[in-house]
Amino acid sequence: MKDNTDQLRHETVFDDELDLTDVDLSMHSGCSWIAAISEIGEEHGFAEPLGKRHHAVFVEDGDTLLVSFESMPGISAYSETATPLGWEMQAIEGWSSLSVICTADTWFRDAEVIRFFDQLLDDGFFDAFEKVIFYGAGPCGYAAAAYSVAAPGARVVLLQPQATLDPRVAEWDDRFPEMRRVDFTSRFGYAPDMIDAAHAAYVLYDPQERMDAMHAALFERRNVTRFRLPYMGDALQGDLLELDLVHPILDAAADDRLDRAEMARLLRARRSHTPYLRRLLSRLDAENRPLLAEWLCANVTARMNAPRFRRRLEALRTEAEGREG
Repeated sequence: MKDNTDQLRHETVFDDELDLTDVDLSMHSGCSWIAAISEIGEEHGFAEPLGKRHHAVFVEDGDTLLVSFESMPGISAYSETATPLGWEMQAIEGWSSLSVICTADTWFRDAEVIRFFDQLLDDGFFDAFEKVIFYGAGPCGYAAAAYSVAAPGARVVLLQPQATLDPRVAEWDDRFPEMRRVDFTSRFGYAPDMIDAAHAAYVLYDPQERMDAMHAALFERRNVTRFRLPYMGDALQGDLLELDLVHPILDAAADDRLDRAEMARLLRARRSHTPYLRRLLSRLDAENRPLLAEWLCANVTARMNAPRFRRRLEALRTEAEGREG
């Protein structure tokens, strides 16, 4: 660790004028993107390479810290400005941001990442903040849970996380065969055990996605609330970002307002989300439930311009008239 980085970790001087809303890194890629984001991190906090596959960028602002685990492909796909999700929360809420970024899905199991969080723990880095929120989705959700143990009392928000890929525990998950030999048993290893010290943890998943549901079941703990989001599919983060729900979910978690009533209120946005409605219709058709499918199509066409649902509604009504005739 660099001496100046260690000093930054112990100082808490918040910049009221910091605003990352105008930052656009979309013209950069690969090493150029890493260089550009590191320059901003060094100006407002610190930036640190963690081996060849990971990088940490800290932007200091308010006394709430969001630790987000993200991948470069994910940032490129979901952010028009190619900036980490934590930077949006800085712009909206004035939170500080620690973005831990991987070049591809690694589950953040490299030794350099483990040493980095051990160093943060030793330095008392997280003690400088009133609240700490860990966030991640999929492989990044695994990492958010696993490394949250470095900040006891943190809030942890996980979208369809894996609990472990240790074949002795999760041999039923055959999606990631290349990870079979990766160590998930040493430091920060089994994610469900690592959230025991969290103030609260929230696991969001679609119960129709069998592997995601099985991993979610392993997160059964006294401080964990699991939210079932049926028919949201296997790309939960993308849909929630399209629905502008990630920010309010994180905000509610930070304020200890993320209960089942609040989640139900937020998820009403799905009523106008075409991908969700299409998946729901496909499910009703697959289960041969024409009456419910007709009601769904009637509801959607009454509220939205949805040609596909209008055509399906006409077909369903024609089929129903044929049966009655």
